[in-house]
Amino acid sequence: MGTHLSDPLPTPRTVAGRDGLAALLSQPRSALVGLDFDGTLAPIVADPEQARAHPDAVPALAALAPKVASVAVITGRPTDIAVRYGGFAGVPGLDHLVVLGHYGAERWDAATGELTAPPAHPGIAAVRAELPAVIDAAGAHGTWTEDKGHALAVHTRRADDPQAAFEALRAPLTDLATRHALIVEPGRLVLELRPPGMDKGVALRAYAREIGAGAILYAGDDLGDIPAFTAVEKLREEGVPGLLVCSGSAEVTELADRADLVVDGPQEVVRLLKSLAQQSAP
Repeated sequence: MGTHLSDPLPTPRTVAGRDGLAALLSQPRSALVGLDFDGTLAPIVADPEQARAHPDAVPALAALAPKVASVAVITGRPTDIAVRYGGFAGVPGLDHLVVLGHYGAERWDAATGELTAPPAHPGIAAVRAELPAVIDAAGAHGTWTEDKGHALAVHTRRADDPQAAFEALRAPLTDLATRHALIVEPGRLVLELRPPGMDKGVALRAYAREIGAGAILYAGDDLGDIPAFTAVEKLREEGVPGLLVCSGSAEVTELADRADLVVDGPQEVVRLLKSLAQQSAP
């Protein structure tokens, strides 16, 4: 990754995206930078427990955070896990960073180190108990279940045929979720069962309103980031300039098609953040 002050910023392909970038650069003190974690700040790996932020992510965020109103990492992961896997705790310069875990249900503030979290939806415990039998009945061998506390994610990336396992599980997991007043959110070879009303768009819009964001960037890589893209599009309609960034993946073309800017994975997301820090108005 380049370290020169002259690292160029890519040009968004849309007028709205170019306006959003211009606002971010000229008015950084009112800007909100929203970022997904897995696939955006951290490379996708077969075992989600092994995910870690790109080595240059924290230095880039520490350079950018003091220049903007806030940096918000918005993830479906439990907040404490995202903080640990991201390496965000105790880093000088990250006082303006928050982690909104479980799609905003939990919150960690780098300035105070405080974590706030509500109790889990009652349907989660019921689904947790029934899930192994449902997976076994579907014949989806080689899957792995990630218990997020407020949600349960079934990953098929390590199955012999990941896509076939994904398709075999979609209907039975939807039925299971519906019986317990939950929903299923599909992603990149993962099906997540979680309460309705929890999504990155709700979290992003609420936080943007809380801090009075005057410009916004959101970067993500998966289907779960589409609600955040929609939130930015609605904010743009209300006069808040915004830039939509896709951490490029051939697996999720829907996000790339809606993005103002597509970059090649976490390494290039980090490069973008670093360039923003270098070129933002003082």
